[in-house]
Amino acid sequence: MKYYLIAGEASGDLHGANLMKALKKEDPEADFRFWGGDLMREVGGTEVKHYRELAFMGFAEVVMNLRTIFKNIKFCKEDIEHFNPDVIIFIDYPGFNFRIMKWARKKGYKTHYYISPQIWAWKEGRIKDIKRDVDEMYVILPFEKDFYEKKHEFPVHFVGHPLIDAIYNRPQVDPETFKKENGLDDRPVVALLPGSRKQEIKKMLEIMISVAKDFKDYQFVIAGAPSQEKSFYESFLSTKNVHFVANKTYDLLSISEAALVTSGTATLETALFKVPQVVCYKGSKISYEIAKRVIKLDYISLVNLILNKTAVTELIQTDFNKKRLKEELTKILDPYNRAAMFLDYYDLEKALGGRGASESTAKLIYSAVKRN
Repeated sequence: MKYYLIAGEASGDLHGANLMKALKKEDPEADFRFWGGDLMREVGGTEVKHYRELAFMGFAEVVMNLRTIFKNIKFCKEDIEHFNPDVIIFIDYPGFNFRIMKWARKKGYKTHYYISPQIWAWKEGRIKDIKRDVDEMYVILPFEKDFYEKKHEFPVHFVGHPLIDAIYNRPQVDPETFKKENGLDDRPVVALLPGSRKQEIKKMLEIMISVAKDFKDYQFVIAGAPSQEKSFYESFLSTKNVHFVANKTYDLLSISEAALVTSGTATLETALFKVPQVVCYKGSKISYEIAKRVIKLDYISLVNLILNKTAVTELIQTDFNKKRLKEELTKILDPYNRAAMFLDYYDLEKALGGRGASESTAKLIYSAVKRN
């Protein structure tokens, strides 16, 4: 059967790749065409566009790039019609995917949504679009099932979180070998995860590396995003005690003592690696003021949202400064505070439903498409 997948971010590329691998087991003749990244390309099929071409961050940047966005939408519709898939699989990325799925429903294509957009955080009114345009929804966070089924009477499949499989199925890394290969010394590592888009990386890293000289017993290592060239990070590497590794975030987390993490999927990844963390976020003033008025949540990190408590400290906007960051990093390097965070991390993993998310989703998708 023919599968058309649309992922617009690095996390979508990861989950899309694992889903494609699982679909191949169910359907050895699977023909993939996709918008994604390097990981999906490795699985096989035809890449239409890389997510690097789609990454626009914040309200202001989206407005400035509207012409490109609408051009991509038009092209995507034409490409789908040419491919004529048995099913379209949308992977998060709602700003783009919602426009395509509305059109796809009218055209009679089967629409499956893997990894629900976070309409429980903002734009809850989008539930009307989902009810109208989505045949099957696969959710990966435990509270999302109640949100859809109890609050909005829309049946969904809770399949567990695919990050658990991605992390547990990866090869083990020897800390000494990793440090040697990447020019690091024997000191414990503090990982810096500043995000994947240029705008957020610039904002995050400037403050993250400002504390490096205050922790001389540790070495700070930037996790380079696969969507960015090493040359982009050069200006940040002039700071003493700051190092860089490219496209090895999981390997880096597996040997890290602590992490400073930009809010997003990375907070959950860091928790699943059992690395104590401080969650950081700083956007443009305009974007922040708008977001503050439309997002109705007590927390911004997935860790705290799932556990429904402050398991990890969140430093947002003006709170994300050198003084506060130094205080919070000192706390998570303390053995007592670390132990308390580890207990919360184990509760988190239990709540996420265990392993097998990609396989469960693939079975449901293949079964539904085969039925139709």
